[in-house]
Formats: sequence, C-alpha cells, structure tokens
Amino acid sequence: MTLKSTTDADDKDCWQTPVWLFDALDIEFGFWLDVAASKHNALCTQFFTEEANALEREWESHGAIWCNPPYSKILPWIDKAAEQSRKQHKAVVLLVPEDMSVGWFSKALDTVDEVRVITDGRVNFVHAGTGKEKKGNSKGSMLLIWRPFTNPRRLITTVSKHMLEQIGKKVRTGEILEGVQ
Repeated sequence: MTLKSTTDADDKDCWQTPVWLFDALDIEFGFWLDVAASKHNALCTQFFTEEANALEREWESHGAIWCNPPYSKILPWIDKAAEQSRKQHKAVVLLVPEDMSVGWFSKALDTVDEVRVITDGRVNFVHAGTGKEKKGNSKGSMLLIWRPFTNPRRLITTVSKHMLEQIGKKVRTGEILEGVQ
C-alpha cells in the first residue's frame, strides 16, 4: 500500500521545519544561513527566498548552512549542497524525506558525509498558513550532512526524534544554557 500526500499542490513545498528540531541541530552545527526559506518561515537571520533562487547563487555564509528543500525536486539541492559545502568550507545540512529507494538518495551518497535517520516518530512540519504543526506526515525524515574537510564517509547514523524534541524545546526556555559558561 502506497501512502499519497493529501496536501494541496500550492502548499506542498511551503512547510516549515519545527523550531524545536532546528534549535536542537543548531546547537551542534551553528547555522547562519537558511537557503530555502520565505519571509514567514526562515529559521536564520540570513536566508534566501524562492525569489533569490538559491540554486543559481553562491551560499556565502559565516556558519553552517541549513536547508529544508522543496520536496517536489530534491536532486538539484543535493548537487548544490555538495558544491557549496566545498566552496564555502561550511557544513551543509538538508532535511529530507527518509526514502533510500529513490535516485536522489543514491546521488547524495556520492558526496555526503553522513546520513542521519530520525527514529522514534515522524516530524510534524509547520503549516505555512496556520503556523501550527500538522500531524500525518506520510514518511519519516533524515538529515543529509556534508562536512567540508572530510572525504565523504557515507556514515548512516540515527537520532531519536524524542531526544531532539527535548533538547530543542529546552533551547527556547533557556534550560539548555544552564551550567554553560
């Protein structure tokens, strides 16, 4: 049985990453630039909108680069992420559907350092219109991670959604900073 998305075509590529997920990963990577955003869903102060066309420009950044690409066309983002990680000497992290049976995943394996599968539940993305997390994601999620100073190791690792959620939610309350000097 194949699960099909019930999302309207106009909204299909406009979902925001939940802030808790971004915050948990931001602790590890230190994101500076969000390359697939809108004015309403950008997670970094520096970001590219669709009009800025991130696929046609350099991803100049002073820190790691975040990307939750449009899921309707992932392959060009994989190619660009690999190129820009090398050119900018920055880590690039893409949040994509967990589907290792598709061609873009095989292409990512040519250059990616780490594939990190999010286990223990599916990520509920934030609806562009309502600003609320929507349950019912038909696939799991994974992170494709490029690191600029390593030969692609093609590591496959896992991380618990529950752990990311706990960490990310503590960032916004300031709890995660307690004891850090």
